[in-house]
Amino acid sequence: MMKERTGIVTIHGRPLTLVGPELQVGEKAPDFTVLDGEVNEVRFGDFRGKIKVISVTPSLDTPVCDLQARRFNHEAASLPEDVVVLNISMDLPFAIVRFCATAGIDRAKALSDHRDASFGTAYGVLLKELRLLARSVFIVDKDDVIRYIELVPEMTNHPDYDKALGALGKMVGTAKAA
Repeated sequence: MMKERTGIVTIHGRPLTLVGPELQVGEKAPDFTVLDGEVNEVRFGDFRGKIKVISVTPSLDTPVCDLQARRFNHEAASLPEDVVVLNISMDLPFAIVRFCATAGIDRAKALSDHRDASFGTAYGVLLKELRLLARSVFIVDKDDVIRYIELVPEMTNHPDYDKALGALGKMVGTAKAA
């Protein structure tokens, strides 16, 4: 049975249950398999040797998720080639394609965890009550070690973009990645 954790995140103040482990900075990042917009499997290992910024959103069809995806897509334009920005949500692959076309998402890779919740359960961010992913940011180095984690306590709030980008900036050798 998968581990469940409570008292960590809420939506509109209502407590939710996270399914999966509580990952820590310094741990090896777990493997996962998600789908791209063409319903092709994308594996964590496909990005081996790159710094991975993983922006996790509950649903791209909500205002905060929309802005989060746009912000990380914008930041991705100024990042070195050895950094990849992934946006993972439970949205259907077809909805992701539509969203990216409408929002002009062309740098970040938008991916769907809808089929298996492989990412959500491996990273401990699957919301049991909603079968959505908890808003969070993970930054994983080239050796697949987790270097930054933010699990946003209230799902309707934004992540701390400046803190995440500052952590990324230290990894890529700039004061701030933006």
